[in-house]
Amino acid sequence: MTHLTEEELAELIAALPPAPTAWVEAAIELPRARATIDELVVQAIADRQRREAMLADLEAALRAAGVEPRPYLVEGLRARLGVSET
Repeated sequence: MTHLTEEELAELIAALPPAPTAWVEAAIELPRARATIDELVVQAIADRQRREAMLADLEAALRAAGVEPRPYLVEGLRARLGVSET
């Protein structure tokens, strides 16, 4: 295994192409989206009517919470609520 200095490693990293924009955006939004989903799950557990409203329209629940309802986030919320896709 080759041992690189910090400078050599920095040069190799600098030579890489930039990350795709979608990756950067996902990295920025994912922690907030996960926290929002956690809060929605807490609300769904505490309030049956809230849970039923969320289940009726998961995308709207995410939008109302300020999160873009991307498919993987909708699926994550659905899984956390313990329901299968219909």
